[in-house]
Amino acid sequence: MVQSIFSTTTTSTSISLTTSVLTILISFILGGLISFTYMKTANKSGFSQNFALTLIIVPTVIAIIVLLIGSNIARAFSLAGTFSLIKFRSAPGDPKDISYVLFSMAAGLACGIGFYGYAVLFTLFLCLLMFALNIFNFGKKKISQKLLKITIPEDLNFEGAFDDIFEQFTTGHELIKVKTTDLGSLYQIVYTVTMNNSTSQKDFLDELRCRNGNLNITLSMLTDTSEY
Repeated sequence: MVQSIFSTTTTSTSISLTTSVLTILISFILGGLISFTYMKTANKSGFSQNFALTLIIVPTVIAIIVLLIGSNIARAFSLAGTFSLIKFRSAPGDPKDISYVLFSMAAGLACGIGFYGYAVLFTLFLCLLMFALNIFNFGKKKISQKLLKITIPEDLNFEGAFDDIFEQFTTGHELIKVKTTDLGSLYQIVYTVTMNNSTSQKDFLDELRCRNGNLNITLSMLTDTSEY
């Protein structure tokens, strides 16, 4: 009875049962390989489990859609109309995540049209490429801009007070704001500093603490300086 159901289905859609099973199996395996590569090359902040699971499913879904469409133009338009009703809502993602989505879709498309060898070949090649780029930290910045807030006593002249320390630990700095705090008994000065990633931030802050009397110092990532 089960065989009769599949034979009826394959007759109407011109898809053999063996081809369908093989397509789904290969696309699922390739999706797992892509997801594994994504998890191993994710940023240090971690990866999304839901996105990792999605990368496994996407190639299989795309392969099934291609199998169902085949060369039937009317069926393609009907499926396009169906998917146009679906609205996707998600937070803005990393551009790297978008590349993995396109990667998984391409793998599913290749499986769906029956190019299993090419699907396996380019999936293995791109996974190895992603691993290589991750190992060599391709595109990583060697310098970074940070926001530095220093609290100093009112009797310390802030103009040029830290220039020698900046020359030692930074490649550039700019004073962007000065304000008084604690009823005028203290000053808070705000700088943007450009630092080499190999520079010790602890040594930098220790030098500043010795100069400002061990008052508050904040070193943070530079975002938008307009609020300062």
